[in-house]
Amino acid sequence: MFLTTPTVRDLERLTARVVETSSRTAGARLDAYRENDTFCIDIDLPGVDPASIDITVDGKVLTVRAERGRADREGVRYLVAERPVGVFSRQVQLSDKLDTDRLEAGYDQGVLTLSIPVLQEREPRRIQVAAK
Repeated sequence: MFLTTPTVRDLERLTARVVETSSRTAGARLDAYRENDTFCIDIDLPGVDPASIDITVDGKVLTVRAERGRADREGVRYLVAERPVGVFSRQVQLSDKLDTDRLEAGYDQGVLTLSIPVLQEREPRRIQVAAK
Protein backbone atom coordinates (compact mmCIF):
# COMPACT_ATOMS: atom_id res chain seq x y z
CA MET A 1 0.00 0.00 0.00
CA PHE A 2 1.59 3.24 -1.17
CA LEU A 3 -0.82 5.72 0.41
CA THR A 4 -2.10 5.19 3.91
CA THR A 5 -4.69 7.88 4.43
CA PRO A 6 -7.95 6.89 6.12
CA THR A 7 -9.87 7.45 2.86
CA VAL A 8 -7.56 5.16 0.90
CA ARG A 9 -7.84 2.46 3.59
CA ASP A 10 -11.66 2.78 3.56
CA LEU A 11 -11.79 2.46 -0.23
CA GLU A 12 -9.41 -0.54 -0.14
CA ARG A 13 -11.67 -2.26 2.41
CA LEU A 14 -14.73 -1.46 0.28
CA THR A 15 -13.07 -2.83 -2.83
CA ALA A 16 -12.06 -5.98 -0.95
CA ARG A 17 -15.70 -6.47 0.14
CA VAL A 18 -16.95 -5.95 -3.41
CA VAL A 19 -14.43 -8.46 -4.80
CA GLU A 20 -15.24 -10.91 -2.01
CA THR A 21 -18.97 -10.61 -2.69
CA SER A 22 -18.66 -10.92 -6.47
CA SER A 23 -16.70 -14.17 -6.20
CA ARG A 24 -19.32 -15.73 -3.92
CA THR A 25 -22.50 -14.83 -5.76
CA ALA A 26 -23.82 -15.60 -9.18
CA GLY A 27 -25.29 -12.74 -11.11
CA ALA A 28 -24.10 -9.68 -12.89
CA ARG A 29 -20.31 -9.28 -12.85
CA LEU A 30 -18.84 -5.95 -11.82
CA ASP A 31 -15.68 -3.89 -11.59
CA ALA A 32 -15.23 -1.26 -8.87
CA TYR A 33 -12.57 1.43 -9.08
CA ARG A 34 -11.75 5.00 -8.13
CA GLU A 35 -11.15 7.60 -10.81
CA ASN A 36 -9.90 10.86 -9.30
CA ASP A 37 -12.63 11.97 -6.83
CA THR A 38 -15.25 9.51 -8.08
CA PHE A 39 -15.94 5.91 -7.08
CA CYS A 40 -17.17 3.95 -10.10
CA ILE A 41 -18.89 0.60 -10.53
CA ASP A 42 -19.27 -1.04 -13.95
CA ILE A 43 -21.84 -3.85 -14.04
CA ASP A 44 -22.23 -6.17 -17.03
CA LEU A 45 -25.89 -6.30 -18.08
CA PRO A 46 -25.80 -7.45 -21.72
CA GLY A 47 -29.09 -7.62 -23.55
CA VAL A 48 -30.97 -5.75 -20.82
CA ASP A 49 -33.51 -3.06 -21.69
CA PRO A 50 -32.32 0.09 -19.84
CA ALA A 51 -35.94 0.75 -18.82
CA SER A 52 -35.89 -2.48 -16.77
CA ILE A 53 -32.91 -1.36 -14.65
CA ASP A 54 -33.82 -0.40 -11.08
CA ILE A 55 -31.17 1.24 -8.88
CA THR A 56 -31.83 1.93 -5.20
CA VAL A 57 -29.72 3.11 -2.28
CA ASP A 58 -31.04 2.20 1.17
CA GLY A 59 -28.70 3.53 3.82
CA LYS A 60 -25.33 2.49 2.47
CA VAL A 61 -26.56 -0.54 0.49
CA LEU A 62 -26.71 -0.10 -3.27
CA THR A 63 -29.02 -2.53 -5.06
CA VAL A 64 -29.18 -2.94 -8.83
CA ARG A 65 -31.93 -5.06 -10.40
CA ALA A 66 -32.52 -5.69 -14.09
CA GLU A 67 -34.49 -8.12 -16.19
CA ARG A 68 -33.59 -9.81 -19.42
CA GLY A 69 -36.11 -11.83 -21.36
CA ARG A 70 -36.02 -13.93 -24.46
CA ALA A 71 -37.71 -12.57 -27.56
CA ASP A 72 -41.06 -14.23 -28.23
CA ARG A 73 -40.90 -15.79 -31.65
CA GLU A 74 -43.94 -17.44 -33.09
CA GLY A 75 -43.35 -21.11 -33.89
CA VAL A 76 -39.76 -21.19 -32.57
CA ARG A 77 -38.62 -24.06 -30.37
CA TYR A 78 -35.18 -23.53 -28.84
CA LEU A 79 -32.76 -26.43 -29.26
CA VAL A 80 -30.09 -24.70 -27.18
CA ALA A 81 -30.81 -21.85 -24.77
CA GLU A 82 -27.66 -21.03 -22.81
CA ARG A 83 -28.05 -17.28 -22.40
CA PRO A 84 -29.48 -16.52 -18.96
CA VAL A 85 -32.86 -14.83 -18.73
CA GLY A 86 -34.78 -13.49 -15.78
CA VAL A 87 -34.04 -11.00 -13.03
CA PHE A 88 -30.46 -10.11 -12.17
CA SER A 89 -29.64 -8.46 -8.88
CA ARG A 90 -26.47 -7.20 -7.18
CA GLN A 91 -25.97 -5.52 -3.83
CA VAL A 92 -22.90 -3.54 -2.84
CA GLN A 93 -22.15 -2.17 0.63
CA LEU A 94 -21.02 1.43 0.17
CA SER A 95 -18.63 3.44 2.28
CA ASP A 96 -19.75 6.41 4.38
CA LYS A 97 -17.21 8.41 2.38
CA LEU A 98 -19.43 8.39 -0.75
CA ASP A 99 -22.03 11.02 -1.67
CA THR A 100 -24.91 8.74 -2.72
CA ASP A 101 -27.22 11.76 -3.18
CA ARG A 102 -25.20 12.63 -6.30
CA LEU A 103 -24.98 9.09 -7.75
CA GLU A 104 -25.18 9.09 -11.56
CA ALA A 105 -25.90 6.12 -13.83
CA GLY A 106 -25.30 5.48 -17.51
CA TYR A 107 -25.85 2.44 -19.73
CA ASP A 108 -23.76 1.85 -22.85
CA GLN A 109 -23.15 -1.33 -24.87
CA GLY A 110 -24.45 -3.64 -22.15
CA VAL A 111 -22.51 -2.04 -19.28
CA LEU A 112 -24.18 -0.07 -16.50
CA THR A 113 -21.77 2.52 -15.07
CA LEU A 114 -22.48 4.06 -11.68
CA SER A 115 -20.47 7.12 -10.62
CA ILE A 116 -20.52 8.22 -6.99
CA PRO A 117 -18.53 11.28 -5.84
CA VAL A 118 -16.16 10.74 -2.92
CA LEU A 119 -16.85 13.17 -0.09
CA GLN A 120 -14.02 15.55 0.67
CA GLU A 121 -12.29 14.93 3.98
CA ARG A 122 -12.22 17.87 6.27
CA GLU A 123 -8.78 18.76 7.46
CA PRO A 124 -8.41 19.34 11.20
CA ARG A 125 -8.08 23.01 11.98
CA ARG A 126 -6.79 24.83 15.00
CA ILE A 127 -9.14 27.31 16.71
CA GLN A 128 -7.58 30.30 18.39
CA VAL A 129 -9.07 31.35 21.71
CA ALA A 130 -9.51 35.09 21.97
CA ALA A 131 -8.40 36.61 25.27
CA LYS A 132 -10.75 39.14 26.86
